[in-house]
Amino acid sequence: MLDLFPSREAGPFGRRLKRERGAKIPVTVVTGFLGSGKTTLLQRFLASAEGQGTAVIINEFGAVGIDDALVRDSAEETVLLGNGCVCCITRTDLQAALRRLVFDREHGAVPPFRRIVIETSGLADPGPILQTFSTDRALGGEFHIDLVLTVVDAVNGEAAFDGAAEARKQAILADRLVISKTDLADAAAVARLTQRLQKLNPRATIDIAVMGALDPQRVVEPAPGARSGFVAEAAHSDGISSFVIEQQTPIEWLAFARAMETLIGLRGADLLRVKGILNVAGCRGPVVVQYVQHLAHPPVELESWPDGNRDSRVVFITRNIAEREVRALFATVQALAKS
Repeated sequence: MLDLFPSREAGPFGRRLKRERGAKIPVTVVTGFLGSGKTTLLQRFLASAEGQGTAVIINEFGAVGIDDALVRDSAEETVLLGNGCVCCITRTDLQAALRRLVFDREHGAVPPFRRIVIETSGLADPGPILQTFSTDRALGGEFHIDLVLTVVDAVNGEAAFDGAAEARKQAILADRLVISKTDLADAAAVARLTQRLQKLNPRATIDIAVMGALDPQRVVEPAPGARSGFVAEAAHSDGISSFVIEQQTPIEWLAFARAMETLIGLRGADLLRVKGILNVAGCRGPVVVQYVQHLAHPPVELESWPDGNRDSRVVFITRNIAEREVRALFATVQALAKS
């Protein structure tokens, strides 16, 4: 156990953290580009009184579900859709997940829930989700989409709009836009991003989230005005790929941090998203790490593991970065750290 704790409740990374319209079930779709802060916002919402009684459907672009593990304990029920985003997998997966949730609730297999939140992959176009509810009469009779909420990163949001059509579509389709990470950006950058969002989607309301904090009611209350009619299929940019690095033995933090620093220094612009749960040597709980391009979020140690899996797993979503090169970098740094 590391002998760095200022108190029994603290670790080397700071304090350990815990992490209806008629008879229809209301649905909130939470979307936003890679690393925008969707999961943080969702975690805070689920921990609030307004978030009680919420079932969550999560879709991730990656072979291992990190977001699913992080929110599982907070939601009444979570469903993780398969590798790929909602716009690219068979839509029957989403339909089956929704029907299964209702069936299980009616038969007492899951706790009662009064709303559903769908968190999409950062590369997803929300349009097909809206089409699913509008074209499937059975789902349309059971569910109602109250809100499409898009989270936009104040640090990397403008760059995402410039480089990814998916990010622009997510903003255009939103009923409510939430600007995140304003505590990491200066006021001028937030003002520029706000103006751009107003041009992209003048009908959406715009809220500000500070360190992931947003009035929980804003996650569920319908926004005034009609939803944009823009619906288009997303085609992912060439070169975007996802892979996961896993390790069963505890990780030495210094070696991991130095490897990430090297990777950011050499290819930071192409690190679209890195997110993982680490079993760090000397820590009692798991350490959550997140990186978005050149921005490294402070690591957070949780009080306990969110599931029975104690292996370290880090999901990389990159542009034109080979998985073998990243694995070789980590192996080399770990070897040097031991010598």
